[in-house]
Amino acid sequence: MALHRMVTGKLHRVRVTETELDYEGSIALDPDLYEAAGFLPGEHLQVFNVNSGDRFETYLIEAPRGSRTVGVRGAAARLAQPGDQLIILTYRLLDESELEGYRMRVVHVDERNKVTNIT
Repeated sequence: MALHRMVTGKLHRVRVTETELDYEGSIALDPDLYEAAGFLPGEHLQVFNVNSGDRFETYLIEAPRGSRTVGVRGAAARLAQPGDQLIILTYRLLDESELEGYRMRVVHVDERNKVTNIT
C-alpha cells in the first residue's frame, strides 16, 4: 500500500512577534494558533517566510496561551524579523484508505494573529 505525504495543517500568514537567536532552536506558537491547525508540541514544521522567501524546518514549542506569539528561535531567527508573515505547514503520511475525504485544515488570522477563519 502506498503512503502519501500530505499537508494536514496550515497557519496562513501569521506574523512573527519575536525572534531570539541565542536559543537551541524551534518556533514558539500560542496554543490557540497551533491547536486550530492541528499541530502538536514537538512536531516537525515547515516554515515559509512570505516577506523574504526564506524557508526552514523546525519543531514546535508552546508559547503562553492567548499571547498570539509567533516566536522564531535559534538559527532560524536569522531568517525572520518581527512583522514578517509566515506560512507554517505540517505533513502526515496517509495511506490510500485515508485519502478519501482528505482535507487539509487552513487557519487564517488577522494582523494580530487572532484566528479569524478555519477551512
